[in-house]
Amino acid sequence: MFSSGNVTVSVSNMDAAVRFYSEVLGLKLAYRFGDHWASMEVGRGLTIGLHPASAESPAGRRGSMTIGLELSGSIHEAMRTLEAKGVKFKGPVNEGKSGSFVSFEDPDGNLLYLAQLNWSHVKQGEGEYQHA
Repeated sequence: MFSSGNVTVSVSNMDAAVRFYSEVLGLKLAYRFGDHWASMEVGRGLTIGLHPASAESPAGRRGSMTIGLELSGSIHEAMRTLEAKGVKFKGPVNEGKSGSFVSFEDPDGNLLYLAQLNWSHVKQGEGEYQHA
């Protein structure tokens, strides 16, 4: 039924948002239609769509959404790379049974987080969904 999808993020400044998601986070700019839309590809099927803010969809509304970026390497290496590009993390890494997580914001205050997942947690049967 579905062929793909995206998470749409309302932004106050398209140029600043495209710079942040492409140059700071290193995501691929798939295409851009001026200040009306930009598609940023994360990998493995996730696209982040950047769209101008409006009265109905203001930029940076805290708590309305969070974007998680799963890492292929060390969370601490990723943090060092992003800190060198000006990203400020919100507190220390939260390390738990399911993995390590740390949050940060885009230029509009939209919340994102890095995730270094512990897949052995799931393979051991813990955290799996129960079948009805």
